[in-house]
Formats: sequence, C-alpha cells, structure tokens
Amino acid sequence: YYDEMEAKRYSRNNHMVDVQRGLAARCLELLHLPEDTGPLMILDVGCGSGLSGEVIEEAGHFMIGMDISPAMLEIARHKEFEGDLFLWDMGHGVSFRPGTFDGVISVSAVQWLCNSDTKHNKISRRMKAFFDSLYAALKRGGRAALQFYPQNAQQIELLTRFAMQSGFTGGVVVDYPNSTKAKKYYMCLFAGQQIHQQGVALPPRPNLSHVQVEFERRRKERHSRNNRAVKGSRQW
Repeated sequence: YYDEMEAKRYSRNNHMVDVQRGLAARCLELLHLPEDTGPLMILDVGCGSGLSGEVIEEAGHFMIGMDISPAMLEIARHKEFEGDLFLWDMGHGVSFRPGTFDGVISVSAVQWLCNSDTKHNKISRRMKAFFDSLYAALKRGGRAALQFYPQNAQQIELLTRFAMQSGFTGGVVVDYPNSTKAKKYYMCLFAGQQIHQQGVALPPRPNLSHVQVEFERRRKERHSRNNRAVKGSRQW
C-alpha cells in the first residue's frame, strides 16, 4: 500500500485526482440512490486520501471511510469533510453493525483481495470475510458499486463468485469496453430485495456491457458438457 512519499505524490497529481473523483462519481451513479429520503450513509472501501469522500459529501450524503494505508488516511484527516475514517484491512471483513449502510462504493481497491502476500493471507479467506461482512453491513435493498482493475478474466470471475456466494445478486459492468485506456470495471451488487428501486435499471453509459452474461453462458456450456450422456447408456 501507499507509504508517506507515495501518498503525497498521489494526492498532488492533478490528473490522478480528477480520475479518482470521476470514478467515485460514477460509483455513486451506479448506486442509483433514492432522491426523496435525504442524506444517506455511504461506506467508502479503500478511501485513500479522501477524494471519494469529498464526492460523497458534495452529493449530500454521510461518509465513512476505511483504508489500509496510514499515510493516505493522514492526508484525508486534514481535509474539510465530516466523515469518519478507519485504519482497517478490508480482507479482515467490514466490521460494522448489520444494516448500517445505504450504499457502498470503492475505487481502485478490491482487486487487492486477489493478492496474497503471506501464507496466512489466503485469498479465499479474505474474499469470503469481505463479501460476507459487506452483505451484512448493507441495508436490505442496498447496493455496492466497486470499481476495480482486474489483471485477467479469472480475477473478475473469482470476485464475482465470492460475492454471489455471500448472497449478493448483480454482476460486472464495463464502461467503454472497446477502449484500452478508458475501459473501467465495476462490480454492481444488490443486497437482497430492492425496496426503493424495484424495476429501475442501472444508469446508462455509452459502450456499456455486462460481463456477467458471458460468465453465465460459459457456466451453462461447462454444465452441458459435464452432463453429456455416455454413448451406449440409457440416456444415449
């Protein structure tokens, strides 16, 4: 994670600041929060230097941020927003009371769940702890929009599988899938029945595709091959 020098360099890079704020705004858009309920409670996973938190509060909501980097949190602590900040590793789970949050966003963070730096940090254990506790921390009907940078298709499928096993529905949304530089991945997860938003589609974005559809097709193909009748058997 970011040390003190890297954190300062990151927070002073105007291009990175603009990108981070844009991604946070897109995550909020994908949450499709109801507009008639007043300020809502939003969790920012991997909040870093507080750029996403600023976007959340500018949108009129309350923010709680968590990050593993003390240096990034120190920068965030000196910013003029009211959100609370926690030093915490998301791979240990989201330690909040059940139903605390109306929505969750994350920018450029959850891909680190796919890394294991020691033999004690098993990827499967970290993913299960994160998604199980994230589902519990969301109010029923709440959404999570998690932007991330996967290294390959296997990481996308691994993250999606653990999210679904924890009770989430939804899938992966890709903005600008035909652009190498502009392509962005978002996990859009729904925690139970959507009380306020039934029948409401995700906000549109040009050149958007749903990777989850491809995963489902491949799973069905594998299932069909595995259950193919043996020649000469009764099924044949």
